[in-house]
Amino acid sequence: MPGTIALRSDFDALRLRVLAKRASDPRQIRRLLALAAVYDGMSREDAARVGGMERQTLRDWAHRFNADGPEGLTNRKGAGRPRLLTDEQLHELGEIVETGPDMVRDRVVRWRRADLKRVVEARFGIVCSERVITDFLSVLGFSRISSRPRHPKQDAGVIEAFKKTSPIRLPRT
Repeated sequence: MPGTIALRSDFDALRLRVLAKRASDPRQIRRLLALAAVYDGMSREDAARVGGMERQTLRDWAHRFNADGPEGLTNRKGAGRPRLLTDEQLHELGEIVETGPDMVRDRVVRWRRADLKRVVEARFGIVCSERVITDFLSVLGFSRISSRPRHPKQDAGVIEAFKKTSPIRLPRT
């Protein structure tokens, strides 16, 4: 067949099946088994059907296999969109959250996402949504659970005096 691609000579069907048994990624396993079928002499179309793919897709995976070996049959992580904050800015945001707000300067008792959004915009010049602030906090290891805010002029003695106490019950005799 004129358009076929020769597979690497340092592997065979048995070795690919052994690798498929040890692999944990189901997509890589399907690709290894499809290529093992090609090594066994199965037509490319039938081998692609074994792997649950089209013949052209099998051809693309064969190219990756020839270039990178079995490791090339795993999905690569895409580059994706870069994060809005640099690592230094993210670290600084973590310190801001850790130290908490200043009542006079920030005019809040505790940080909310809306407040942090304003801080990020003022300090770093980056406009983002509250959802993105949630992602930043997650990367920094903060959870969304927060403690109840405490008023700066709160008096602990008044709070204790206000608490209702039940009389101590004596056991029945």
